[in-house]
Amino acid sequence: MTSISFYTHAADKLAIAHRLVAKAWEQKLNVLVYAPDETVAAGIDRLLWTQPALSFVPHCRDSSSLAAVTPVIIGERADALQNADVLINLGNEPPPVFSRFERLMEIVTDEENDLIQGRQRYRFYKDRGYELANHDLRGKK
Repeated sequence: MTSISFYTHAADKLAIAHRLVAKAWEQKLNVLVYAPDETVAAGIDRLLWTQPALSFVPHCRDSSSLAAVTPVIIGERADALQNADVLINLGNEPPPVFSRFERLMEIVTDEENDLIQGRQRYRFYKDRGYELANHDLRGKK
């Protein structure tokens, strides 16, 4: 069964996603950053190219011809990954393919709309019997 972790009270959703991606990549895990919104997808793509300046996490969009051989994919297509290790949800709804992954990571900020959607996703997973872990990021950079 998929392990689901919520990272709550995030000051910057994309910065937290970037850190989670980098950590998973260091562990040699394949990652899908589920980003159905193009603006969000472009934002995490830009962060992975530029932060930190002397480091690089190999990644591409799910539409790229290199997706099958790249450990970090950004987009909506889970089938672009050969192994489904980690899914980081940057969408507003539960990803339709989350149960394919060993781990799902949800990031929730303190913005009212994001809190409401995060609570709805939490209930969605809980109602289906998933065990949920919560990591409170208040006061952490």
